[in-house]
Amino acid sequence: MPPNRSAELDLLRGTVDLLILQTLAAGPLHGYAIATRIRDRSDGELLVEEGALYPALHRLEARELIEAEWGVSGTGRRARYYALTPAGRR
Repeated sequence: MPPNRSAELDLLRGTVDLLILQTLAAGPLHGYAIATRIRDRSDGELLVEEGALYPALHRLEARELIEAEWGVSGTGRRARYYALTPAGRR
């Protein structure tokens, strides 16, 4: 019997969502910093690419688990910073 692709996709999305929420527990970060922190904390084992990261951020924002605001990154570029909402902390 072939694996249920929908269930696999749901598991992957849920895992990425939890990784992002856990990463933002330490404080607000922009997208690239979120992906870098996940990679660094897993010693390079977990790589969240843009194609998974930004849809997850939008999904979490739509569920009101995170909120975003524009800021300036350490390199002087404009970046969207994401932070946990009270619901996201729970």
